[in-house]
Amino acid sequence: MPIQIIHNVASWFLKKRIHQMELFLKYPNEVQNELLFQLIGKAKDTEYGRIHDFKSIKSYKEFNERIPIVSYEDVFERIEQSRRGVNNIFWPTPIRMFAKSSGTTNAKSKFIPLSQEALEENHYAASKDLLCMYLNNNENSKLFTGKGLRLGGSKEIYQDNGTSFGDLSALLIDNMPLWASFSSTPSEQVSLMGDWEKKLPAIIQETIEQNVTSLAGVPSWMLVLLNEVLNTTGKEHIKDIWPDLEVYFHGGVSFEPYLNQYQRIIPDDDFKYYEIYNASEGFFAVQDQNDRKDLLLMLNYGIFFEFIPMDVFGNENEKAVSLESVEIGKNYALVITTNSGLWRYKIGDTVRFTSINPYRIRVTGRIKHHINVFGEELIIENAEDALKKAAIEHEVEIVDYTAGPIFMEGKEKGAHEWIIEFKSPPASLEDFRQSLDNNLRAVNSDYDAKRHNNTTLKMLELNVASKNLFYTWLKTNEKLGGQHKIPRLSNERTYIEELKTLQRQIN
Repeated sequence: MPIQIIHNVASWFLKKRIHQMELFLKYPNEVQNELLFQLIGKAKDTEYGRIHDFKSIKSYKEFNERIPIVSYEDVFERIEQSRRGVNNIFWPTPIRMFAKSSGTTNAKSKFIPLSQEALEENHYAASKDLLCMYLNNNENSKLFTGKGLRLGGSKEIYQDNGTSFGDLSALLIDNMPLWASFSSTPSEQVSLMGDWEKKLPAIIQETIEQNVTSLAGVPSWMLVLLNEVLNTTGKEHIKDIWPDLEVYFHGGVSFEPYLNQYQRIIPDDDFKYYEIYNASEGFFAVQDQNDRKDLLLMLNYGIFFEFIPMDVFGNENEKAVSLESVEIGKNYALVITTNSGLWRYKIGDTVRFTSINPYRIRVTGRIKHHINVFGEELIIENAEDALKKAAIEHEVEIVDYTAGPIFMEGKEKGAHEWIIEFKSPPASLEDFRQSLDNNLRAVNSDYDAKRHNNTTLKMLELNVASKNLFYTWLKTNEKLGGQHKIPRLSNERTYIEELKTLQRQIN
């Protein structure tokens, strides 16, 4: 079958999904409420359902009052039972796959249950909807005349009972439907290789001569791959190698720190960037318009959403609200109930609504990835906004960064310490430091108040990372490739001290 016909058929099929979204766009709260009671009804005879008497729950109010909000640590033991082959604990159908978290917030990995329903109704549905929205917004797309270059993690098998675990991306690749496999590159064998430094050249060798029309993967690792492609070929720009490349589908981490670097190696004003909000626990939101940074919350993916206002998070007044009670501009911790048997589960992300008709969000950070030692409440969204502005002012590109507190000692006031890896350093490091501080004060009033007259916080300290310091840190901690991420902000100095020690060893 000619390539153009394949493209036309695939495009027609995917665009039909637009009509399936109309119901939740028109009746969002009704769709979510119906979904909640479908989940409760299906799980009423599970161990968890019997303990909490799901059969008697008749309203969201009862659900809210009677079912506890939990973190991973609260359900760890039951998840371990499930990994050992015990069924019907949280969910009635057997759980055979577990998405292994990247472990950026805890040394111990998390294993998130992944049911067959979630695989089909959430993960693959999200992939199709992202393609659907892209094609619907770009009528001249030639997406399926070539291949999509996917960048996933490795896969391991949990030997005790045959259940599999690994990076979410690896599990999806290993179980992907035929239509997705046909349109993707590299091969499954290469995609699931465990050794990143062997995997990188294998991907390049397999894809370099193919007609790649799209990219998909975590921004940090995709950038490493693309730069290595340029080094291998001696070309200056990626489209010198793949001239029909038209879109990059990305997710997993904020794209803001990487945008300038992508624009440098793909200098094409028509090139598109499309984001999907995904985690090990599920796919939650999708970019539904060209050049828009907020994401449409997907309400029919087998996930019931709740939100804890961050101004009460962690205190005695903490209480989650349903979708119909959220407010634009307010920061919330995300709580999910899923068709894999996670019940009122805190995933650790924070979001802010930009619209409630339809419901659109921006991811603002991680609950544990912020700095609030001095009451400054610095979140990742603030940090990346300030960094981007400082980088533009000083015409530099930032490769990676992390920041943490300098604690008060005696009469010494506190401060923030930053480690930044630049593509090339700014002409004046002191001017950049001042610019970063000024921009942080501009985007965060709490930080500004603590910095006023050095009341609580002194001027930030800035360290320039040696080339590939963050890459070396990830390698040292066996976190190369996949969905592993650099921890951006922390209330502790663990990451800062590890990186500074590594830098001294390198130098």
